[in-house]
Amino acid sequence: MPKMKNSMLLLMLLSLMVFALAACSESSNKDTAKKEEEQTKDNTSETTDEQQYPITIQHAFGETVIEKKPERIATIAWSNHDVALALGIVPVGFSAANYGVQDGSGMLPWTAEKLKELGEENPNIYQDTDGLDFEAIADSNPDVILAAYSGITQEEYDTLSQIAPVVAYKEIPWVTSWRDQISLNAQGMGMAAEGQQLIAETEKLIQDKVNEHPEIKGKKAAFAMFSATDLSKFYIYTPADPRGEFLVELGMEYPESVKQQITDNSSFYLELSAENADALADVEIFIAYGDDTTLPALQADPILGKVPAIQNGNVVVIGDNTPLAAAGTPSSLSIAYTIDEYLSLISDVAKNVK
Repeated sequence: MPKMKNSMLLLMLLSLMVFALAACSESSNKDTAKKEEEQTKDNTSETTDEQQYPITIQHAFGETVIEKKPERIATIAWSNHDVALALGIVPVGFSAANYGVQDGSGMLPWTAEKLKELGEENPNIYQDTDGLDFEAIADSNPDVILAAYSGITQEEYDTLSQIAPVVAYKEIPWVTSWRDQISLNAQGMGMAAEGQQLIAETEKLIQDKVNEHPEIKGKKAAFAMFSATDLSKFYIYTPADPRGEFLVELGMEYPESVKQQITDNSSFYLELSAENADALADVEIFIAYGDDTTLPALQADPILGKVPAIQNGNVVVIGDNTPLAAAGTPSSLSIAYTIDEYLSLISDVAKNVK
C-alpha cells in the first residue's frame, strides 16, 4: 500500500478490503440436434472471436479499442493479474500486492500458487506501491494493460494509454465486483468467452460452498471497519463495494437499518459517528478487520458496546493485513483459496445468533 498520511492510508484500506445450464429434450432427435448445434458453435467460436476485432470496451474514461488479440498482458493495481492467471495467462508484469503479504514476495498466496502451477518461477512484479512505475510498465512492452479493479486517475490513464490500450473500471474507482473484474479484463485479453466460463465456474463453487453452511443463510450481516484506538467513528461497506456485495452473494442480507443511512448509492462505504450506533440495531453479524483487541474494545465502549450484535460477541474478526483480509475484496483466485476459511469463521458466529 502506498506510504501516505494516516487518512489516505485509511481510505486505501477501505478501497482494498468475486449456473448450471440445463436443458431437457422431448426426443432423442432433439438431443442429437442440440449436440450438433453446440458442436458447431464450439468449432466456430475461434473464428467468431476473430471476427469481433476490433473490440471496443466502454469505461470511466471513455472507450478503449483493441485492434487484435493481445499477446503480452500487463496488469496494474489490485487483483487484475488474478484474472489473467485464472485464464492461464502469465502477465508480462503486474503490480506488487500491497496488503496482506506476509513473506515480502509482493504476491498473495493464491497468486504465487497459480504462478507455480503455470510454471512461472520469476514473475515480473512492478514495485509501484508508491505510485505507478510507468517506466517499468513500458519496459515490459505490453499489448494491453488491465486495470478494471483500480483507482487510476484520468492523468494516469492518459499516461498508460501512451504505452498500450488500457481497460479501466466502468464508472467508479475501487468498486468493481469480481464478476466485472473477470468480464472486463477477459474482454481486454480477447478471451470474453473464457471469462464467462470462469464466472460460471466461480458461481458454482460459491454456491456449492454456501450449501455446506445453511446456518448463515438470511442472517443480516455488515462488513465494517472499526479502530480500537478511536471508536468515535466507524465505517460500513455498502452493497456497492465488493465486500458488502459478496456477503449478499453468500446468502446473507444487508441490514435495512444500515441501508437507510446510504445517501449515495455509488459510494463504497459509510462513515458514521458513534452517535449513529442505532443504525446498527438490526445487524446480526459484523465482519470486521482487526485483532485480538478489537472485540473487547468494542464491547467496552459505552455506546457501541450496547449494539446487540457487539454485546453478544457476534463479530467475525478478520486479522488485519493477512491474506484473508486481502481476500475481503474477492477475486477469481482469492475466492477459491479462502472461501472455506471465510465461511467457517462466519458460520461459527452465525450459530450463536438467536
